[in-house]
Amino acid sequence: MAIARPADTGEVSRLLAACHEASQPVVPMGGLTGLVQGATAGPGEIGLSFERMNRIEAVDARDRTMRVQAGATLQLVQEAAEREGLMFALDLGARGSATIGGNAATNAGGNRVIRYGMMRELVLGLEAVLADGTVISSLNRMIKNNAGYDLKQLFIGSEGTLGVITRLVLRLRPLPLSHQTALLACTSFDQVTGLLGRLDALLGGAMSSYEVMWREFYELVTTPPAPGRGPIPGEYPYYVIVEALGGDPVGDQARFEQGLATAGEEGRFADAAIATSQAQRDAIWALRDDVGRLFALGHPFVFDISLPVAEMEGYVADVHRALAERLPGERCFTFGHLGDGNLHFVVVGSAGPEARQTVEEAVYRPLAARQGSVSAEHGIGIEKRPWLSLSRSADEIALMRRLKQALDPRGILNPGRVIDAVIGTGS
Repeated sequence: MAIARPADTGEVSRLLAACHEASQPVVPMGGLTGLVQGATAGPGEIGLSFERMNRIEAVDARDRTMRVQAGATLQLVQEAAEREGLMFALDLGARGSATIGGNAATNAGGNRVIRYGMMRELVLGLEAVLADGTVISSLNRMIKNNAGYDLKQLFIGSEGTLGVITRLVLRLRPLPLSHQTALLACTSFDQVTGLLGRLDALLGGAMSSYEVMWREFYELVTTPPAPGRGPIPGEYPYYVIVEALGGDPVGDQARFEQGLATAGEEGRFADAAIATSQAQRDAIWALRDDVGRLFALGHPFVFDISLPVAEMEGYVADVHRALAERLPGERCFTFGHLGDGNLHFVVVGSAGPEARQTVEEAVYRPLAARQGSVSAEHGIGIEKRPWLSLSRSADEIALMRRLKQALDPRGILNPGRVIDAVIGTGS
């Protein structure tokens, strides 16, 4: 494996043109925070690193846009927006190393999807290089542009298999002036789902996050040697982090507290801890972000799935039951962005990598009957490719292959990722 580190789009174009001519496979690489082997270059493949293409090129505070190179980290983008009194709404735990190009290539989601949408909604325009070196520069800065096909959507979420994203125009939002966070405990899944809809109404659209931790995960991240401490006892089956963002610090705090008081009086949760400082907010979110605690328990299998909220309770029960029957020594931890239908499973124990097929069967098979997806926000990569047919029809997969064949006829861009089509050698 060789690594190429271009400094600009021109270098990317020349590299891909040469690789196209030689039928040389190329694997685009961002911050390497992915979980599905989508950016892992193997023998005979060239890793295309964007570590040198990391500049914030322009911020337009009036139009609330930012133009960046694909290798800029999410945190760098967030900080650049904040210096202008603005916010880039995407947020996730790997913000310090995940790149904005990788976020777009996988259509990343994160913590605030229920209010601001996934990466697709946050990109106004982009520049991409096709397999033969052609540069498609569609750096649109307008919210509305209905002139023909929205070509950027071909590349967002395609994991570098149709073209390599090199630059992006991002949509920014006003920087919130108020930030409210609370940790709530629920005694049933019905409480969790009922609370979601009720608080969304009571907070008047200000809710930005609704994260849920099942008890096993909450106990793990609040019990020594974990550094976190739970502001609510670990005796409840579900724990919810609610976040609201707004523009009126006094009025928003009062509305948040009143909304929680009303929901509490209605019996929609059992216990609550409301953050009154940034330190307390950070401490609550640190519990949800302490996924690294799981890696100390053994070999982890990490999943991100999505399905209708109404199907979640039965689905989670089915997964836990199947794992208990087939791999009784494994532990299953459940948490995630329940507000937008996204759950994470981490299955960990002593079984080792050879148990992957068994674990995947337990997690993925029950999704088909529930119209769920094997990937909510991490992409397909190599690991999930065998399971794509559970979430996409044969006709959809056939169309994906036709797009791949049209844009990358020699199959040099991230080969073997997303789809398993055998690509010809046409020019």
